[in-house]
Amino acid sequence: MTSNLPDFISYFLDPSHFDHPVQKVDLVQTHISYVLLAGDFVYKFKKPVDFGFLDFTTLEKRSHYCKQELALNSRLCPDIYLEVVSVCRDNSGFRLNGQGEPLEYGVKMKMMPLERMMGKVIENGELNRDHIRQIVATLVPFYDKAAGGDALAGFGTAEAVSVNVIENFDQTRGFIGKGALSQKQFDDISAFSKAFLQNEGLFLERSKTRVKDCHGDLYSANICLADKIYIFDCIEFNERFRFCDVASDISFLAMDLDFHGLTNLSEFFISSFVEASGDSGLLEVLPFYKCYRAYVRGKIGLFTAHAPEVDEATREQSLAMAEKYFLLAERYAS
Repeated sequence: MTSNLPDFISYFLDPSHFDHPVQKVDLVQTHISYVLLAGDFVYKFKKPVDFGFLDFTTLEKRSHYCKQELALNSRLCPDIYLEVVSVCRDNSGFRLNGQGEPLEYGVKMKMMPLERMMGKVIENGELNRDHIRQIVATLVPFYDKAAGGDALAGFGTAEAVSVNVIENFDQTRGFIGKGALSQKQFDDISAFSKAFLQNEGLFLERSKTRVKDCHGDLYSANICLADKIYIFDCIEFNERFRFCDVASDISFLAMDLDFHGLTNLSEFFISSFVEASGDSGLLEVLPFYKCYRAYVRGKIGLFTAHAPEVDEATREQSLAMAEKYFLLAERYAS
């Protein structure tokens, strides 16, 4: 069903409309993107949405954030992110990097092997400690090199972190009792989070050295375990989500492993990272950031489920995932 899709997305669902060999085009939607899987390449286009924490409503903004996406992801995936492409009209419909005034911009990437995506590896029961060691070996030098210091320290204070946390509750209040999120869950999780944020000294101490220009969206959907570790699709649209305590990034992947029932690997990931990085203080804030990350994923599930352009199967799957994430956040809060 393509009736709610932009014309150019519908057009590029036809494999013959690319200038490279494509047998079949698959469309994947998130709450903020249309992703076209086309032969050896992936094309990602931003939806013209405004969620407050993210604003893609103008062509100029979408162009800017496409450039940001390319630059920031080159830190961990320089050989995957290829270029920003424009979409132009031509006589037969649309053309990528064509002549004339661009009506849209997107990011072109190399297709990574889908069977080696971390989610698929987990699904097949193949994820093991060696994969975790490789991920840790990729992340520790990444954080060591990442920008930090006084310029970013302010993003790690209790006051700054609370902006992100409270925003989640404000943006999900209207969904309470409509499937996935109950009033009791909302109350318990928000009470736990607000109480933890009273530990101002703890946040202040960590902010001095542990706030970095991180990935911001570090979980299995954005990791490929191929010839080497590819960690892609970092947050480009809002610095306050990417400039964070390294613990927030690490907690996201640990939470994700818990979500998939891999508690032993989650614990191994944390212990391995703490040993390799020397950051034992991470353990103090781990439950808080795990709860925060689970709640964010639940919120995104709600946003996706209620987007008018998604199909019924995506809507149902997104609601089911949201419910599971809120149950996990509730568990951390208790």
